[in-house]
Amino acid sequence: MLLERYGSLGGLATNGLIILLLTLDDGRGHQVIAGLCQEMVDRLAARGAAFFPPPEEWGVPDEALVERYRRFGLVWGRGPHAVRYSVAYDPFEFKVEAERMVLEAGVDLRLHRWVVGVRREGRQVTHLVVESKAGREAIACRTVVDASGDADVAALAGEPFELERVHPWLWFRTGGADVERADSSPHRLRFYRTVHRDSYLHPWGAAERLERTIDATNPDELTFAEVRCRALVREELDRLRRDVPGFERAYVAEAASMLGITESRRIVGRHVLSRAEMDTPMEDAVAVTGHWTKYGAVYAIPFRSLLPQGLDNLVVAGRCISVDHRVHHATKEIPACFATGEAAGAACALALAEGKAPAELDVGRLQAELRAGGAYLPDRWVSPPASQ
Repeated sequence: MLLERYGSLGGLATNGLIILLLTLDDGRGHQVIAGLCQEMVDRLAARGAAFFPPPEEWGVPDEALVERYRRFGLVWGRGPHAVRYSVAYDPFEFKVEAERMVLEAGVDLRLHRWVVGVRREGRQVTHLVVESKAGREAIACRTVVDASGDADVAALAGEPFELERVHPWLWFRTGGADVERADSSPHRLRFYRTVHRDSYLHPWGAAERLERTIDATNPDELTFAEVRCRALVREELDRLRRDVPGFERAYVAEAASMLGITESRRIVGRHVLSRAEMDTPMEDAVAVTGHWTKYGAVYAIPFRSLLPQGLDNLVVAGRCISVDHRVHHATKEIPACFATGEAAGAACALALAEGKAPAELDVGRLQAELRAGGAYLPDRWVSPPASQ
């Protein structure tokens, strides 16, 4: 069963309009995230709804190629730059494909439900309490994946976490621009081409203009940020029309329906992955990720970072796994969330099949399952040497 608080799947990858997969490689031309994330890319590409460099260009430092992909938001960070395996895509197509994937897998999809409580007995979560317009329901469970982004289930169960205040973002897309003039604008690196020729993506952050950071788990602070950011998006549209050639007749085609929150709660799990562990092999690694702004920075994510300290049948995935603040900048990205989500789901499925709690699994067995499913998980090292 999949519980989702909104009316569609994807979260920030769809409703947040953060429609860039940054990144599936290690910055040295080698793919390190595959599995379900690659399946989604393949599905979108088959629909003409994804744009990305071909494998022979990954890691190539050619300035013309780098500039081409930078215009689509696929190259970030400090140079010297090379082409990254990153992907731009259409969010509506992503929503539909995500629904197809879960329904084809036999998932019982329940939209419009909020988890508001848990029943815990010792080291087990036995029930999730959810609210919807249908009222209150209690769902019995043997395993749980907390992919809420805010570690909602873990927090409700009383597990320890860290909480960061953040500047919210509100991404939006414009239509109606004169593409030829806009593309030649000196301002072009503040907006990005999309898979649709007549549309631009604006990864617009309010960090320098919003009055304060917010606690993204506080609904009153979210209300303040939503209202203020939408007003600032309209101000930004006015600025584009006034100051940027080609945007004189532009309009907001779509604004994100949720704030671009990059961080809130992170569990303090059985292992807190630290920046000092970059490029360090992990015997219990269940996912690998590069870093979207750094070249050659690779983290092997251990299963222990997905496990709360006091619960054996809860596995955490996505941006709220157990890492430090600096590693979080890599693990919060959508491809990395795909990878930890795939690992968490596989762990729970294997645990159910073997009659165990996920924390009791033989990690080697879990790793074999992930590799068999197409996930990238090397036997000995987290990334191929740069010379290969």
